[in-house]
Amino acid sequence: MLTNVPPGIFGIRGLMGSCHLLVDDHGGAVFLDTGLAGEAGQVRRLLRRLRLDPRAVQAILLTHGHLDHGGNLAWLQRLTGAPVLAHPAEQAHLDGTWPFQGPARWCGRLERFGYGMLGYRPGRIDRFLADGDELPFWGGLRVVHLPGHTAGHCGFYSRRHDLLFCGDLFASYFFRVHLPYAILNTVPELMASSLRRALALDPRFIVPQHYDVLDGELHRRRFDRMCAEVFARERRGESILGRFGLG
Repeated sequence: MLTNVPPGIFGIRGLMGSCHLLVDDHGGAVFLDTGLAGEAGQVRRLLRRLRLDPRAVQAILLTHGHLDHGGNLAWLQRLTGAPVLAHPAEQAHLDGTWPFQGPARWCGRLERFGYGMLGYRPGRIDRFLADGDELPFWGGLRVVHLPGHTAGHCGFYSRRHDLLFCGDLFASYFFRVHLPYAILNTVPELMASSLRRALALDPRFIVPQHYDVLDGELHRRRFDRMCAEVFARERRGESILGRFGLG
């Protein structure tokens, strides 16, 4: 289901979340994340339905390198020949060499299990991104560094559409809106500042990578309510992850 988002956004729902194909007015396309498993058939069908040659894909953008976002990266690179753009800190996640610490060690264990189960092969980042980089895709996208979930976690802001793709800054479902679980966050001490940065950007639309329906206004409202509760906890001296991230 798609509502309250600009045209040209195509969600691809996989086993653990969604990735997106963005298509501009001239038929140029870019992938935002690649999913975990099961998306390959959907990607092929979507490209056929849109009559897009895979070689029309200009780039593959990664919000971060967790398995549920980069699991199909090597396959998609081969299919499209498109360059991969991501923050440099995320190559270690793609390679499975990130030194997880504290509760996030469980994330490392889960990912190693997934590598074997899925026959995962790591992809390579072709161009490193930094905060504020302006990208020419989909009418213009600005890189917004939002660390916390991972050190190199990034969002992508479209000024033209006033829309922030926020990656895993939060998850938005009708039954629960929450921060990523504590075991999944590499640098949780940076989460609060990233939430504030997204609020300060004040986009009309927000689209995370884990959601129930593709509705940018709905997710923006849910994000605002969640942040109000998160920062109320902070003012009381409690962990912001206490309720929302099982911290």
